[in-house]
Amino acid sequence: MLPRNCPGITVGSMPLDVVRSAFAWLVAGPHPVSVDGSLFDGFPDRRVRVDEVRDLLLRRTCPQSVRDAVWTHLVRLARTEGATWTVACAGIALPALLNVASKLTARFADDPSDIHSSVLTGFLAELATIDLSRPRVMVRLRWAACRAGHAALREALDTPAPSAIAIASASPTAAWGHPDFVLARAVEDGAVSSSEADLIGLTRLEEVPLAAVAEQRGVSYEATKKARQRAERRLVLYLRDDVGPVSRNTSESGVQGCERQPIASPHTSSPDVPAPPSSTTPEVPRCA
Repeated sequence: MLPRNCPGITVGSMPLDVVRSAFAWLVAGPHPVSVDGSLFDGFPDRRVRVDEVRDLLLRRTCPQSVRDAVWTHLVRLARTEGATWTVACAGIALPALLNVASKLTARFADDPSDIHSSVLTGFLAELATIDLSRPRVMVRLRWAACRAGHAALREALDTPAPSAIAIASASPTAAWGHPDFVLARAVEDGAVSSSEADLIGLTRLEEVPLAAVAEQRGVSYEATKKARQRAERRLVLYLRDDVGPVSRNTSESGVQGCERQPIASPHTSSPDVPAPPSSTTPEVPRCA
């Protein structure tokens, strides 16, 4: 649970604003929360404040191996030492969480608090269970946040809106799916499994080589390739014909489409976290 008794947090604050304020509090004062930089290649050989850790991870030049090493360390601290490091993890991941939430709520007319809360909840739940032996830890944490937020948005869109004249319920505004959210929806409807969605997302969207994923999963390249082909065939059928265990009208239950941010999107978060409120943040980096 994130604290609400530090400066900058008011009643009614958006969940991700609470994270921002709590994270800023961690690095305030003479004894900020920090990690031993000597543990990681390319980090300063000193104690490194967690906001500086965030900025170092967001650099385009930061190797994936270093990102994974840092995130493995952070997740273990969150699991063993509790609240402070859970807040630290959420704060370091905040650029990615804001990116997911802003895309999900871009054309959502109602109060986005529940969706933002679900994005955060999905991230925190995955933090407790994520397999640290596998690479791309933050990518998988972000994917969990995306799935949870998308599920909340879809539930909100599928809830009939009350009509002032009580004649009929208003249908949600039609919208198209960002690739991440299309995969999340396909998992929800049973068109593909979560593991298959991860495989497609990693190799198609995150551009991880198929051979690397096969090696990491302990499966041959050919078997992994065929598994992806089977999953993609089912995904294509699902998108084309709305085939799945639960048939839905995608013209009414989709989500806002957004251009996917390139991996080289600007990463310019500053140490004092001067971002605007999360409900209005237009663009932020995808992940650290």
